Amino acid sequence: MAVTVVATVLVGAVALLHGYILVLEMFLWEKAPGRALSGFDAELARRTAPLAANQGLYNGFLAAGLVWGLLADDPTGFRVRVFFLACVLVAGLYGGLTANRRILLAQALPGAVALAAVLAAG
Repeated sequence: MAVTVVATVLVGAVALLHGYILVLEMFLWEKAPGRALSGFDAELARRTAPLAANQGLYNGFLAAGLVWGLLADDPTGFRVRVFFLACVLVAGLYGGLTANRRILLAQALPGAVALAAVLAAG
């Protein structure tokens, strides 16, 4: 039972993280929080805003899928949680290896920990 609670909290935290990333990338990219995340000056932030918004949308899909997994009855909920956490992990690994190593800690690690918890709670 305790493992299930921990897994649920971790999945919820990863979903919230991806919802926050959606907001940063889609709505705050050209403002101080988005520019702090990217490290871009105002001009580069303006030019890359459409790309960031697209990334934000994908992060929103990950968040929505994780929420669906939390709300759906098992076995569907379990399968959905595993699928979307695996997507988070793959996206985090790819982003960490190709874009910025910080993504490994910010996205891949939380996704991996939550996935391990969900599998352990089985």
